[in-house]
Amino acid sequence: MKKKKILIAVLFLLAAVLIGDGCWIRGKAVLAQVLLQRAWRQSIALGRPVKAWPWADTWPVARLRVERLGVDAIVLEGESGEVLAFGPGHLSASVQPTEAGNCVLAGHRDTSFSFLAGIRKGDIVSLQARSGREIRYRIISTAVERYDQLFLEDATSPWLTLITCYPLNSPVPGGPLRFVVFARMIESPAGAVTVL
Repeated sequence: MKKKKILIAVLFLLAAVLIGDGCWIRGKAVLAQVLLQRAWRQSIALGRPVKAWPWADTWPVARLRVERLGVDAIVLEGESGEVLAFGPGHLSASVQPTEAGNCVLAGHRDTSFSFLAGIRKGDIVSLQARSGREIRYRIISTAVERYDQLFLEDATSPWLTLITCYPLNSPVPGGPLRFVVFARMIESPAGAVTVL
């Protein structure tokens, strides 16, 4: 009887640890976005990068919005696991947000890029640069590709590519497949600056 009680206690403790770990990851992502929103506003006002917390090894480079899905996220520079733990990351090998060329953003499928499960062809994605300039993109297609088959395509006009792990609802992280979303710039007034 005593062994059974000990086993039950150990199982409850293990369950609490696993649930707590899952809540910690999500909580960290939510709190980080609050701090990042504040750093983003300061970055626009000062015209230079402002870190969300003093020891951060990254900084906000853009604001990503998908109005239909209620998405409003600050994009960080870099694509390391540490960066993606706090929000979507800008792949440094791609062009800077709102510049001509292919801007590539990556995010975790279960936190910052979980909204990609509901993305549809024709959806509008807005990307705002630190300068305040905002460009809107229309989703034109999606694909599932192996991570080792992805490459940065050169483009002369602004393109936006979003990448996350696939399958989107998999309980196991990682894997070789990636869900890739391609968006083309929508014509906007030349030099238009929108501060949101």
